[in-house]
Amino acid sequence: MAEEVKYDASQIQVLEGLEAVRRRPGMYIGSTDMRGLHHLVFEVVDNAIDEALAGVCDQVTVSIHEDNSVTVVDNGRGIPVGPHPTQKDAKGKPMDALEVVMTILHAGGKFGGSGYKVASGLHGVGVSAVNALSAWVETTVRRDGREYMQRYERGKPTGKVQDVRRVLKDDPFQHGTVQHFMPDEEIFKSGIDYKFEALSQRFREMAFLTRDLTIVFRDERDCFAGNPREMSFHFEGGIRSFARYLNKNREVLHPVVYAEKHVNGTAIEAAIQYTDGYAESVYAFANNINTVDGGTHLTGFRSALTRTLNDYARKGSLLKEGDSNFSGEDVREGLTGIISVKLQDPQFESQTKGKLGNAEVKSQVESVVAEAMQEFLEKNSREGKAIIQKCLTSSRAREAARQARDLVIRKSALESLTLPGKLADCSERDSAKSELYLVEGDSAGGSAKQGRDRHFQAVLPLRGKIMNTERVRLDKMLGSEAIRSLISALGTNVGNQFDLAGLRYGRVIVMTDADVDGSHIRTLLLTFFFRYMQPLIENGHLFIAQPPLYRIETKKGAQYVYSDEEKDQAMAKLGGQHVALQRYKGLGEMNPGQLWETTMNPENRTLLQVTVEDAAAADKTFDMLMGAAVPPRRRFIQTRAKEVRNLDI
Repeated sequence: MAEEVKYDASQIQVLEGLEAVRRRPGMYIGSTDMRGLHHLVFEVVDNAIDEALAGVCDQVTVSIHEDNSVTVVDNGRGIPVGPHPTQKDAKGKPMDALEVVMTILHAGGKFGGSGYKVASGLHGVGVSAVNALSAWVETTVRRDGREYMQRYERGKPTGKVQDVRRVLKDDPFQHGTVQHFMPDEEIFKSGIDYKFEALSQRFREMAFLTRDLTIVFRDERDCFAGNPREMSFHFEGGIRSFARYLNKNREVLHPVVYAEKHVNGTAIEAAIQYTDGYAESVYAFANNINTVDGGTHLTGFRSALTRTLNDYARKGSLLKEGDSNFSGEDVREGLTGIISVKLQDPQFESQTKGKLGNAEVKSQVESVVAEAMQEFLEKNSREGKAIIQKCLTSSRAREAARQARDLVIRKSALESLTLPGKLADCSERDSAKSELYLVEGDSAGGSAKQGRDRHFQAVLPLRGKIMNTERVRLDKMLGSEAIRSLISALGTNVGNQFDLAGLRYGRVIVMTDADVDGSHIRTLLLTFFFRYMQPLIENGHLFIAQPPLYRIETKKGAQYVYSDEEKDQAMAKLGGQHVALQRYKGLGEMNPGQLWETTMNPENRTLLQVTVEDAAAADKTFDMLMGAAVPPRRRFIQTRAKEVRNLDI
């Protein structure tokens, strides 16, 4: 019998102050990996954006310093200072308002007071959570002609709020808040490594959503001749500029349709533009927070479009009596849309604010978007007919795709695979324990089949390059045997019929050669997964294998290296020893044992997990790299080529 464990009143713990945040950081910032690290920065910047939404701030500066600390400066009103009317310290004396904001959860000016009409910081845990998860924070406030400062270490103040000095007339900012913080390596154990692109994309997005706000982003870690890398974002057009930015490389059917209106205290903005593409690019925001899981505002936006376009098509006899109405899927093909709502009491599902739940917002958004779209269609009949024609084409293609998809699903995974190198399945039937390797070519497929662990590893060779799914509709795409084989092997269906519950393999691993053709095939596959199986990526099931580039053999044995830098380091360590150096041009050059040892053995291999940090940025990148427009792609290649040459110099 198991030893009895004492469990009485003494075992009940009460976590004081910010200790709860340090014990369970995932509850407050989602995770303690790179995403959570970036979330710290966003939480602090969100507070500055709230000042901009209140109309009292027009500039925010974010700096990453060489020591990986971060400074966020805004020229807003500054966090209030002075005795708080209700909060007392351990000695019974009133706490300073600044200390209350920084050290007490659910404290702030966003709970129905007059401080903010709308705010992205809903729960009042943002900046205090940042304080709790930082090794130290230094907060400086300028207001009422004075400068105040307080320092904290792991959430606890090191002293009282200090009245530092009088603000001079020539100081660069007369009022506002400076937050300087260092994330705690005890919490972020994978390291403090900010990604410039991920942060800059989010700041660009914030600037689009807040007209007349300037956000300056400076990275002092990557200086050239003493000059930090810097970007500045300012968009007078707001979300109209956002739509034009997303469609920069696309052929558009009409100018941006823009709607802006206040309904019962809710500020609603929408931007709509149809393109000649096939993917839907719609992004929803509530109080400047990207609600990646949608919510009532997105539901109202989509409903308005479907109803308005059906009404217009019926009224203009563009839909005949015998024709069925357009579905939501029909009217969203090639659509770029941004819906942004700002409201005083947003109801989000969690602190990470993934989905908006305010029921009243659905009808508010629906009425505003429908009114704006109807007015545009009535005044622009030529563009209206072009939109309806696109919907008609989409409807016919959708029916053809349904028939093709049903044909794929009706067959079993093995029956539908007609490629010469057929699926080599594994014996494991628990999807959480199995994995599928998508391998380039029959030669590599043969090595992978022989080298794998048949118990849990399946192999599907793909002959040649699959279709570029960025440039075709679903019905055409399903005409490809390779794509049909892939869909059947995964068991998830595809497009809006995608069902993660049917996934037969917990890991889907793209394994291609380390050359230009291999990179192209990998990009084609990533395009397919992003456009038609995005939940596969979002739920962490897609990976990229990392085969070695070189085999270095000496009398003492062989080692594998995965980059030119590793090769140079290894060769330098070997000194004057006799070395046999082999450069792998493709996976097929490795025998089954070598492929297992380097790339497929879970104990030795390196897998890169595919994630989507910013869906809007990924959407634009895929469109630029894989879409029909050639000039943007040429500019991208030429720019990157110049950067590589400069690095070589």
